[in-house]
Amino acid sequence: MTGQENRDRITIVLMDPQDGANIGSVCRAMKTMGLSRLCIVTSREHDDSRIRSLSVHAYDVYENRTQFTTLEEALEGFSLSVAATRRHGRFRKFSAASPEELAGQLTTFGQGHVAIVFGRESDGLTDEEVNLCNRVVTIPTSPAFPSLNLSQAVQIICYALFTGISEWGVQTMAVPAFRCQKAADDCIQSLDSISYFKNQDEKDMTRGLLVDVFARAGLCENEISRMEKIFRKASVMKIHKGDEN
Repeated sequence: MTGQENRDRITIVLMDPQDGANIGSVCRAMKTMGLSRLCIVTSREHDDSRIRSLSVHAYDVYENRTQFTTLEEALEGFSLSVAATRRHGRFRKFSAASPEELAGQLTTFGQGHVAIVFGRESDGLTDEEVNLCNRVVTIPTSPAFPSLNLSQAVQIICYALFTGISEWGVQTMAVPAFRCQKAADDCIQSLDSISYFKNQDEKDMTRGLLVDVFARAGLCENEISRMEKIFRKASVMKIHKGDEN
């Protein structure tokens, strides 16, 4: 894939933006950096004139957008989803990439589609929304004033993608999100059959970890099927060994 082909499979997802002017500014930020796929997750009605005036000659990005009412629906067809957030916490991801690191990772990811999710202007993404994504990207900022405007954050990450994504001859097709979730469910079922988990929280956290690892690895169908088989075989061997005792 060429650098532009790599960028063409990236979608910028806006989670419930509050102001049409910010949507227009995001469109302009995207188009200047060679990105054209926009998805908006909202049930709001936005002022079209504000979007048009701030997007300038990038209004076509907004016209060609996809739109959903829930983030879960919006992410269904993507092989990898990335939450843009600076917050850390017990119920968030264990690691985060810088915009430059993310660009390098996407270069070698494969042919699946990638979503980069940005939160609301007022309070960003919730813990639940971050955990619907497979990894996190964080823009380094001054601790004295770390908050960025939505369109500024989009511009910085799009710039990193524009300058950092190069041509790459990867031909593997990464499985979409729903396939990673199914594989994780199958693996969890295998572990559950041998009483691996102490409680429901441990089971939920393990499932989330498996989904993220499968997605970030960019596994193809053959690879993820083999992962399911490993877990199933291990559980059967454990059960049979227990019967012998």
